[in-house]
Amino acid sequence: MKIMVAVKRVVDYAVKIRIKPDKSGVETQNVKMSMNPFCEIALEEALKIKESGLAKEVIAVTMGPSNCVDTLRTGLAMGADRGIHVEAARDLVPLSVAKVLKKLVEVENPGLLILGKQAIDDDCNQTGQMIAALLGWPQGTFASKVVLDKEKQVATVDREVDGGLETLCLDLPAVITTDLRLNQPRYATLPNIMKAKSKPIKKYTPEELNVKIKSDLEVVQVTEPPKRKAGVILSSVDELIDKLKNEAHVI
Repeated sequence: MKIMVAVKRVVDYAVKIRIKPDKSGVETQNVKMSMNPFCEIALEEALKIKESGLAKEVIAVTMGPSNCVDTLRTGLAMGADRGIHVEAARDLVPLSVAKVLKKLVEVENPGLLILGKQAIDDDCNQTGQMIAALLGWPQGTFASKVVLDKEKQVATVDREVDGGLETLCLDLPAVITTDLRLNQPRYATLPNIMKAKSKPIKKYTPEELNVKIKSDLEVVQVTEPPKRKAGVILSSVDELIDKLKNEAHVI
């Protein structure tokens, strides 16, 4: 069985976000970029499944400009067998990503498609659900535990919901999106980083996959959240109660 994993290049989670002067988006020039943390978790889960003998190949897929290959190389250094880069000059909305993934699934025929539940740059949380709908595959979102049964060709997924845990049994092939508590991604070792340079990366364009890239959305403005007021040190419990009652109006 092949496992396909979608990975995305985003501003590193530890970087302080800066808004562009024209408020058209987030500044990405001269900013550290890395793999989306949820995508790292998705890739780690695919590698664990392969190491357990339930899959023979892990394929990492990314979409975007040429510098997205760096993120793909990171995935290959973690242990993916090969990569696919769909080169697109413009930002892709979730529906466009899902359409491209559908075409790649038709080409590669994987038994499992794993994605991070969302990207930390746009927080859309839509691509996994959309690709499952386009393919007509069962889906398990926000997975905190994944167990495969190769003989029965099913995946059991535990997912976190408001009331606790929900367990789903999915017929393969299926789509799974990963949550934070699923696993702890591994670090790429230096030998594997060197090996990743020789692993194959196949390139496509959306046109070669017969996918028309368009967006029905327009970003009107991006603004920073309001700055928090400085805290104050209170001298007594009575003063705290007075402020909660008369200033915050919470009691």
